[in-house]
Amino acid sequence: MLRFAANEWLMQSLNMTRIAAQSLQTEKHAIICGYGRSGQNLAHMLEREGITYVALDLDPDRVRDAAAAGDTVVYGDAGRREALIAAGIHRAAAIIVTYANTPSALKVLHHVQELEPALPVIVRTVDDSELDTLQKAGATEVVPEIIEGSLMLASHALVLLGVPMRHVLRGVQEARDARYSLLRGYFHGRDDEEDMVERDTVRLHSVSLGPAATAVGRRLGALGLERIGAEVTAVRRRGIRAFDPEPDTVLEAGDIIVLRGTPEALETAEARILSD
Repeated sequence: MLRFAANEWLMQSLNMTRIAAQSLQTEKHAIICGYGRSGQNLAHMLEREGITYVALDLDPDRVRDAAAAGDTVVYGDAGRREALIAAGIHRAAAIIVTYANTPSALKVLHHVQELEPALPVIVRTVDDSELDTLQKAGATEVVPEIIEGSLMLASHALVLLGVPMRHVLRGVQEARDARYSLLRGYFHGRDDEEDMVERDTVRLHSVSLGPAATAVGRRLGALGLERIGAEVTAVRRRGIRAFDPEPDTVLEAGDIIVLRGTPEALETAEARILSD
């Protein structure tokens, strides 16, 4: 047992030495956490712009092959404080977490807050379910790949449909500047992956107001939906849809309210809208 512990300590020390050797001559560099496809594409773009980087990855075969090809990648766990220090976090210009693993990303963010709280950190995620958590943990930017993919799909479609490129780019930038708030949540259906449906993700839900609904005749702001985590994104009345309705909007029978929130918040909000 003691021999195993000593060997593990020795291997960790050797890894830290290798990482430090790669980053020793670098300054204002990028630390890339994860060297999968996203990390490699990022590294190649940095190289083309003359920006140095140090990449950390836990796949020994990938590290060996990429390092042999000349990439600046070393074996190391980006979630470990020592690895980030060895990678030159005190001299770095930014950290980019390229793998979609929120627990590991939170470890990186925790160490950054301890060591270099002003250092920009960009984090990749699959969707927007952990966006708020990562931002509160200190992420400068969170990039949900599903939303970014939908933005790119919409951009290509709009250009092909004749919308001027400058308008398309402006719309994409506005969505990013708003931290994707306008695009968060969607209407779930049977074709959504089961694990996605089960997760506590933000989604959209429409509620139709019948004549007996509690909310009829009341102002939208008086319902207190925001206090239970639900947001009204639109109200549809007689075929006309109003986005971001004002709190003083008086609801009428026949209105359709579009809610955004987690499944639990949506269920509670619907109950409040329809009955006491």
